[in-house]
Amino acid sequence: MADIVSDLRHIFLNDVPLMDVRAPVEFVQGAFPGAVNLPLMNDDERQKVGTCYKQRGQQAAIALGHQLVSGDLKRARIQAWAGFAQAHPQGVLYCFRGGLRSQITQQWLHTEAGLAYPRVMGGYKAMRAFLLETTKAAAQECDLIVLSGSTGTGKSEVIADLPNGIDLEGHANHRGSSFGQRTTAQPTQINFENQLAIDFLKKRARGHEQLVLEDEGKHVGSRAVPLELRQRLERAPIVYLHDAFDARVDRILRDYVVLQCAEFAALHGAQAGFDAYAARLLTSLDKLARRLGGDLHQRLRQTMQAALRQQQASHDVALHRDWITVLLTHYYDPMYAYQRQGRAGRIVFEGDRAAVCAYLREGLRVRVT
Repeated sequence: MADIVSDLRHIFLNDVPLMDVRAPVEFVQGAFPGAVNLPLMNDDERQKVGTCYKQRGQQAAIALGHQLVSGDLKRARIQAWAGFAQAHPQGVLYCFRGGLRSQITQQWLHTEAGLAYPRVMGGYKAMRAFLLETTKAAAQECDLIVLSGSTGTGKSEVIADLPNGIDLEGHANHRGSSFGQRTTAQPTQINFENQLAIDFLKKRARGHEQLVLEDEGKHVGSRAVPLELRQRLERAPIVYLHDAFDARVDRILRDYVVLQCAEFAALHGAQAGFDAYAARLLTSLDKLARRLGGDLHQRLRQTMQAALRQQQASHDVALHRDWITVLLTHYYDPMYAYQRQGRAGRIVFEGDRAAVCAYLREGLRVRVT
């Protein structure tokens, strides 16, 4: 087994197991999908070594690091690394730049546990740069298609069904609208970008140079769409998805009421989950208060509260259709109609789900530069 690995494309294409020996604070800020944090030094130890390095130089910092990570603590960390290495013999380890921390980890694994385990050349920094370049290249080189359509038409479902679909909302863990926050937190911006880049890499490796992405703005929730990608999407051809109004209401009712309530209940328990779900719905509506205007906002809020009371009392969600219908009619549909008008020249096809899926699967050969 090689001591150093430099084929970053292979690592991400094949989901190679990753042992991240950076400090926890570094890992939390940004990591790669599936990576396991088994640090050489914890946050406090890293800070002390860093301060020593600035004040007294590298050799003193190294000596302090060996002093801090010694004895039983050293043995426990080597044991954790050895456990990972034995469970994942095809894996690799890395620190921030592929320098001292990963070299020491690699050396201790070999001398203390008898295990030869490769480290990544350039470490996290090189891997991160590779992924940023992957997204930039995809934005520049691929034929990108924007799937648009009014709220509730099922755009995300179509993206999920396409072998060349890139699910921005899935990677961002957000449905993209004022009501789109999920029960679990969004990934960090770095993690969102890393996951997106790996998706691009894998799709292109399978031969897909034409990729379909859902119509999004600059952000998906609080996560920013990478600049090069966003600029390319602003020029890309648009396929417009239609669905019957009642079907759209049903889909929104399912996703934002029935399924979201169940997700909160699974996470927090029945009563606490329902309370959290109800608060989330009301808060989401309140975000639109200025755009809706005071009277309409208050009317919708009262309708939503009545629907929540009925749902809690009898599990009947029928009343939720009332606020969904009004919100679509008076807010979302006019907004989408206005946006569509300004981009009408980019629409190359429109139809229902069956027609749109058939069109996209046949392959759209349009590229706007």
